[in-house]
Amino acid sequence: MSPRTTNAEPDPESPAPEPTPDSGARVTAAADPTGPTEPEAEDDAGTATGTTGQRTALAPDPTAPQTAEEPRSEDETDATAGPRVAEGSRRADEVAVRVAAVRRVAAAGRRWRAVQLGACAAMLAVGLTAGAIAFGSVQDGRGRPAAAAAVLSPGALTGGDLDTGITSLQAHLRDQPRDFAGWATLGLAYVEQARTKGDPSRYPQAEQALRHSLDLRPGNDQALSGRAALAAARHDFTGALKYADQALAQNPYNERALCSRIDALVELGRYEDAERAARTADARRPGVPVFTRYAYVHELRGDVATARRVLEQALAASVTPGDIAFVATQLGQLAWSQGQYADALTHYARALAADDGYLPALEGRARAQAASGRQAEAVEGLEAVVARFPLPGPLVELGELYEARGGAGDAAKAEEQYTLVDAWTALARAGGVNVDLDTALAAADHGDKAAALRAARAEWNRRQTVHTADALAWALHVNGKDEEALPYARRATATGYRNAVLLYHRGVIEAATGHSKDARGHLTAALKLNPGFSALGAREARTALKTLEADK
Repeated sequence: MSPRTTNAEPDPESPAPEPTPDSGARVTAAADPTGPTEPEAEDDAGTATGTTGQRTALAPDPTAPQTAEEPRSEDETDATAGPRVAEGSRRADEVAVRVAAVRRVAAAGRRWRAVQLGACAAMLAVGLTAGAIAFGSVQDGRGRPAAAAAVLSPGALTGGDLDTGITSLQAHLRDQPRDFAGWATLGLAYVEQARTKGDPSRYPQAEQALRHSLDLRPGNDQALSGRAALAAARHDFTGALKYADQALAQNPYNERALCSRIDALVELGRYEDAERAARTADARRPGVPVFTRYAYVHELRGDVATARRVLEQALAASVTPGDIAFVATQLGQLAWSQGQYADALTHYARALAADDGYLPALEGRARAQAASGRQAEAVEGLEAVVARFPLPGPLVELGELYEARGGAGDAAKAEEQYTLVDAWTALARAGGVNVDLDTALAAADHGDKAAALRAARAEWNRRQTVHTADALAWALHVNGKDEEALPYARRATATGYRNAVLLYHRGVIEAATGHSKDARGHLTAALKLNPGFSALGAREARTALKTLEADK
C-alpha cells in the first residue's frame, strides 16, 4: 500500500462522540455531493457489567498463536477488481541475529549475514508464538482501570505508550471479559502494533479479538471498523471496503470506517470513488486522519498543490506529538517526491522534534540525505532503521545504497538486505498478509524475476491501480516482455501522478520498444522531477538517456 495511508499513521478515533456534519474545520467548503447526511448514530460505550471481583475465564486468547486468514469476501458494489531462500549453510548464531532483527529486538548497528531456509522457519515459529507471552505476563490487578476507554485511548495507538496500553487493556479484559468495546480496541491495537513494528504475527491475534467483540455484540461498529483496518493492513482491500460499509451502516460518523473506506477505494484503483469518499469523510469527521487521505487522493491525480495545502492545514490542526510527526513526515515525503530535498529535510526535522524515534521520518530523512549526496549519513540512518524494524522498503533502499557505494564487501551487504526482505515476506504471509506487490517490486530488481512476474500478475488481477500497473509493467520488462509491458506502463502514469519511478520505468520500456522520442521525454521528466529518486534507478536513467541522445 501507499505510505500515505498505511504506514504508522495517526489512528482514527473509534468510537468517538459523533459531531454534527457542520462541526470542525473542513478541507472542502461544500457538503458531501454524493447524498444526504445520515442521522447521527448513538455512541455505545459498550462496557459490559458483571459480578464485581469475579474472575471469568477469557474467551479464545487473542495473544495465542493463530493461523486463520481474514476472509476475502466480495463487496457487491465493487466492480473492479515463493520467497527466494539464500543458498548454502550459515552459522547458527548469525541466523539467530537475523531472526532477532525480524522480531524487533536487533541491536542498532549490528552487522547481519545472509539467512537460510531454517531462519525463515524459525521466524515463523517465533512470530506466531511470541504473542502468547504478553497475556501470561499479567499477574495482578494493580492499576486496572474501570473502563476500556480509559485503558487505551486512540492517541495511544500511535504513541510510545502502545505496548503499555495493550498490557493495561489485557488486564482490564481479564476483569471485564464481556466488554465488547475493549476487545475491539485490543484488536485495533494489535493491528497498529503489527503495522508500526513490522510484526505481522499480531494480525491473527487482532482477528481473534475483533471476532470475539462481534460475538459479544453482533454488528458493533467498533469491531467492524477494526476488521476493515485489519483487512486493509493485510492488503485485502475488497474485504476492507465491505467491513467499512458495514460499520458505516451502523454508525455513519465512525472515523476509522470512513478512513478505511477511502484507503480501500484508493487501493482498488477507484480514484473517483475515493475522492467522493474523502469529501464525505471531510463533511462528517474533519480532522488529521481525513485530511491526510484527502491530500493523497489529490496527489495521485497529479494535484500536488492541493495535496500540499491540505497537509499544511492538517499540520496546523495537529496538537499531539504523534499527529505532528505523522503529518510532517507526509509533507517530507511529498517534498522529496518533487525533488525539494531541503524542504523535505526541514519537514523530517520537525517530525523528529515531535517524536525522535518515529521510523517513517527517520527513513525519509535518510532517503532525502541520499538524494542530496550525503551518502554516509543516509547509510548510517537506514542501518539504524532496519536494525530496529527490517521492513521491505528500507531494506531495499539500504541494499541499493550499498550497491551504489561499491566499496569492499558492499555487494555482500546489499545481498543480505534483499535476503531479509524474503524472510519478512514469509513472516507476513504467515500473518495472513497478501505480499504479492511487495514481492513483485523487490524481486524484479533484486530477486527471482519469474516470481516477480507471477506476483505482479496476481496482484493486477486483484486490483488495478497505478502502483500495480507499474509493478506489472516492470516485472514484464525484466522478463523481456516489453511489448506486453508498454500498455501497463502507460496506464501507471495515466492519472497524472507525479512519480519519478513510474516515469523512469515507462521511459525504459519505451526505449526497449523503439519509442525513442517518448523514452527521452519520460526519462528527462523523471530526472527533472526527482533526480535522486533511487540510488540505482536514477543512475540507470541517466545512462539510458545518454544512450538515447547519442543515437539521435
